[in-house]
Order: sequence, then C-alpha cells, then structure tokens
Amino acid sequence: MDGVNLDSDPGVQAGAALSVTGLSKSFGRKVVENLDLTIAPGEFYALLGPNGAGKTTTLRMIAGLVRPDAGRILVHGRDVLADPQEAKSIMAWIPDEPLLYDKLSPLEYLEFIAGLWSVEPRLARARGEGLLETLGLWPHRHERCEGFSRGMKQKTVLAGALIHEPKFLLLDEPLTGLDAGSSRLVKDLLLAETKKGAAIILTTHILEVAERLATRIGILSQGMLLAEGDLASLKARAGMAHGTLEDVFLHLTAV
Repeated sequence: MDGVNLDSDPGVQAGAALSVTGLSKSFGRKVVENLDLTIAPGEFYALLGPNGAGKTTTLRMIAGLVRPDAGRILVHGRDVLADPQEAKSIMAWIPDEPLLYDKLSPLEYLEFIAGLWSVEPRLARARGEGLLETLGLWPHRHERCEGFSRGMKQKTVLAGALIHEPKFLLLDEPLTGLDAGSSRLVKDLLLAETKKGAAIILTTHILEVAERLATRIGILSQGMLLAEGDLASLKARAGMAHGTLEDVFLHLTAV
C-alpha cells in the first residue's frame, strides 16, 4: 500500500511522518479534545504536560491501541484507523512499563519480535546483535530477562522496537529507570534514528531531556495543545527569553 493521496486532503500535510487532525477521546470526561498535530520525518518531538493532560492517551491512539471518539491519524500517509496493520508495520510503540517474555534471553526475544515483523532471520540477527552491543546488553545476551533490572528491561524493549527499522517511534517515558550511562546510550541511539530519517514523539517528565533532544515541543493541558514550537519560540511566547523549559512549562500550565 502506498498510502492515501495527501494532496487531496487540505487538513493533511504532504510528506508528514504523522498527521493528526481533530483527535478527541473521552473516558467519562474529555481526555483529549480536538487535537491537531503534525510531525516531519527526522523530527524529534517532545509532548509534555502535567499528570492527566492526555499525553499517554494521545500516544495510545496514534499507536492504534485506543480508538478515538473523533479524528484522523495518518502515519506516512497510512490511516491508523482504516488500515491499522499497514500503519503499525512502520511504527514502534514503547510503553512506560517494559513488557517482556521473562523466560527468553535478549537474543531470543529479538529473534521472536523480528519474526513477528517478518524480518529475514540473518538480517534480524545482525541488527539484533548490533542493537545489543550499542545498548550495552551484549554481555547479557544469553541471560534470561527475568533477572534483569528495570533499566536493562527497558533497553531490551527498545532494541525490540527498533529491530524492524520503523519510520516512526512513539515513546512513553522511555528513560524511566535508566542510570546516567544507560540514559546517554538511549538518547544517542534515538538521535541516530532521527538522523536516519525516523520521526520520534516522546513523552517525559524529565524536562531537561526534552530541552536537549527535541526539535520541537508541544505542551498539553486538559487534553488541549496550549503551545507548540522550538524552545526559543516557547520562551518568547511565555515572555521568558532567559528562562529554562521548566520555567516556561510551569508558566504556561499554571491554573
């Protein structure tokens, strides 16, 4: 499938890695309301907001795990709602809690995940070994994941997410539980993915991560996008030319 004809839809940006229009979801109360969002290939986008702002629900809808009440989601032109299998084939989703088959070793886990994506076995093994080496997991490649720390599990899940070389990554608090060294490895790996053209949308409460990594930042509050732009434009909007992202965030989300 080559995707939809983006030029025929004025609400969709041609060539976008992600195009979200009019996205809404309620769970008894409005969680996400009429959200529009566009991310370009190779862009590192940080979606920030206080607890309950709708960040995780937004990512879950984009990933095709939660069906929205209204709206449209296109990933590289593929409609997540109308053709979820095609859209998911070029995406990777990493939740805030790492989910693994604990009785498998990292190599076995990556082989299993690669099989689900129909990656050729020889290619999958080469990619898997490279990812384990990059993430510092190579010495543990034959150990069962059940004995891993949370950070080691998080890195194993990240390796599994990258095994099929997705064009679009959704990461919900990916650095939780990582020590400083592991966090640096993961950040470097993610930046390398954007340099290869992959787009990333990330949620995090560690504002320094967003400040250092993100090409563009969106701030959600009560399910609505309050502000969006690079750090300089957000500072200008908040009237804080010399402030930090934390200063800007607290100012814009103050009730």
